[in-house]
Amino acid sequence: MGNRQVSRTAVIAAPPERLFALLADPAQHPLIDGSGTVRSGSGPARLSLGATFGMDMKMRKRYRVRNTVVEFEDNRLIAWRHFMGHRWRWLLEPDGDGQTRVTETFDWSTARVPFALRLAGFPKRNAEGIEKTLARLSAMFPG
Repeated sequence: MGNRQVSRTAVIAAPPERLFALLADPAQHPLIDGSGTVRSGSGPARLSLGATFGMDMKMRKRYRVRNTVVEFEDNRLIAWRHFMGHRWRWLLEPDGDGQTRVTETFDWSTARVPFALRLAGFPKRNAEGIEKTLARLSAMFPG
């Protein structure tokens, strides 16, 4: 079975509250998405535990996904579950001097069809997307 999680971490020159505000607003997700697939987000202006939100996506073709927030700790942790069971998780840890240690994780241990995700190359592709997302966040808050 192996580890079915892909994580990357970066220190961003912004306090957790500012970063969390971006993550908790689905309309802001296209600004930080490094995968190039998120076109727009809709839902509540601020996510909370149990909230659902939609994402207009494009990967070869346009499609829409629905997500549900499954972990939530204000200004520290947010995770949402894709309808196919895998999760996107963000952990924010203060790192001193107004900086934050940001860890984004693609967790496919809960996926309904993990073998399909592996065959389609999503773990590798999502690791690359996470690295680009963290670079975009870093560029938004140059310090």
